[in-house]
Amino acid sequence: MNTNYLFFMKYFFTILALLLISGHVSLAQEDEGPKKRSVVMPDIPGYKTLKADFHIHSVFSDGKVWPTFRIDEAIRDGLDVISLTEHMDFLKESDDLKQDRNRSFQIASAYAKGKNILVINGAEISPRVPPYHNNVLFLKDANLPFDFVKSAQKVYVMKDNANHDQLMAPFLAANKQGAFVVFNHPGNMPAWDVRDTAVLTSFNKELLDKKIMAGIEVVNSGGYNVRAHQLAIKHNLTMLCNTDEHLDTYHRFKDTHRPMTLVFATESSEAAIKEALIARRTALYFEDYLIARQTEAEAFFKAAVIAKTVRSLRKKEEPVLLVKLMNNSDMPFRVALRGGYAMEKYPLGQVELPAHKETTVMLRAMWQYPEQVQFQVDVTNILVSPSESLKTTMTIPVAK
Repeated sequence: MNTNYLFFMKYFFTILALLLISGHVSLAQEDEGPKKRSVVMPDIPGYKTLKADFHIHSVFSDGKVWPTFRIDEAIRDGLDVISLTEHMDFLKESDDLKQDRNRSFQIASAYAKGKNILVINGAEISPRVPPYHNNVLFLKDANLPFDFVKSAQKVYVMKDNANHDQLMAPFLAANKQGAFVVFNHPGNMPAWDVRDTAVLTSFNKELLDKKIMAGIEVVNSGGYNVRAHQLAIKHNLTMLCNTDEHLDTYHRFKDTHRPMTLVFATESSEAAIKEALIARRTALYFEDYLIARQTEAEAFFKAAVIAKTVRSLRKKEEPVLLVKLMNNSDMPFRVALRGGYAMEKYPLGQVELPAHKETTVMLRAMWQYPEQVQFQVDVTNILVSPSESLKTTMTIPVAK
């Protein structure tokens, strides 16, 4: 065989191999997958701020991922607490998995050891009729009765004649365990009659009257539910924000952050989290919005934004006061400042406070410096009710 030909072929395959190797490395670099995110939310006086998702699924109901994936995913997304709330009345992959409702919790909690994340045992009671879907959290045993179901494997089929006692049975069993019950995505069910104005059905009202139902999902999968928010205020229910994730949260929220419930707890423990939920100390963080009651909303904003003043001169003659607002959180704030001062550059006192940046507001014509400046602040992306944003006061000492 021609020597030149052999040399050419050897040279050709060497170059080809190098190209393939370099291409593989390049692909590997491009396919590193989602990187770990850090979500910085300030603690408020007396409480730690824990980031939680109390509504997610795995292959042990109708999700598409293994329970251990949920732990890695939660760590990647910056969470402190999760609950795998499998449909206790449905297992899609019944050919391959045993229908033990505690199994996903057992796998996830074992895998979570040493990873600084808490896993709460929970389940989702999910009939297609009232009271519809509800999460039950802090269970000791998730094997609850579901006699209202005809088929709980592969394909979900309810009994045609499911009665009240059968539908109430899992709630009573969960209540005996001291579970915390949350009404999920009210008004957003495939079987829901959109003409039905009674989002809180008579069955849900019965759960309320029996003091079984204590919470409501105001944000599900990043979508804000104004009717759920109204019900939370009217019936004094704990508000939650969850993903209800069945796949991987990354693909839906890669350009923002994962929706989450902020829990204001005395410590990072299951007992403290449960106490916080019962006391309704939560805030809902989704997109660039926060929903909370006045007390928690105000404490959160004031913990996130630190204000100070600096005396200065404009054009070497005019005394001005520089108000420096440092946002130490991941959440940007949109505020309107009112105080009777001549604010430079900000018509109507409307100021954006970007995450982790200092914003300076100049107060002009300060011919006589006061001892302090005071603003009435309207934080327009923090909701304390469906129709009202957070109103608070900032009093800032003037530097000498």
